[in-house]
Amino acid sequence: APSVEVYVQNYFSEENSVPQPDGNLHSQTAAITAAPIPLEAWEDWFQAWVAELNPDFSPTHEYELSLRLTHDADIQALNAQYRHKDQPTDVLAFAALEVDYPELEELQLESPLYLGDIVISVETAQRQAQEQKHSLQQELAWLAAHGLLHLLGWDHPDDERLAEMLHQQDKLLQAIGLNFNTEAAPDPFP
Repeated sequence: APSVEVYVQNYFSEENSVPQPDGNLHSQTAAITAAPIPLEAWEDWFQAWVAELNPDFSPTHEYELSLRLTHDADIQALNAQYRHKDQPTDVLAFAALEVDYPELEELQLESPLYLGDIVISVETAQRQAQEQKHSLQQELAWLAAHGLLHLLGWDHPDDERLAEMLHQQDKLLQAIGLNFNTEAAPDPFP
């Protein structure tokens, strides 16, 4: 069975919050950090998802990725730099396997194979969870599953491919015991 190591970086905490113009930390920080997802849950989720998807990029079937939980200002800077959209978004995925390196075949022989980085704005996730009337945990799982699919080469250039990707995300959430209505899911890249 494939395995995955997950490195979680939580930049969305009291000490890392961005001061607002009035000098105060963002008002949602306490509410959001009060409901964190434990590292073990993230590891279990990604392990279940990789087992469900069973990618074959690595002969050892061992993978690793990083997950960065952050705030709107941070993800807006990344979105502006890499997608030329100067606005916050919910999730960004930086797939290591999409880069055209001459050594890609050698990288694929390494164990574990690094898939890339997923960045999620917890602030945007909180707003979307409230709008959709589901938990922050469910929204974060939804966005992380979306990011993982991008790391594995999935994309949504048109409505048909987006529908396939949303259906796959729904299956991934079901694999970890969370159900999600794809009809009500937010557009992953507004």
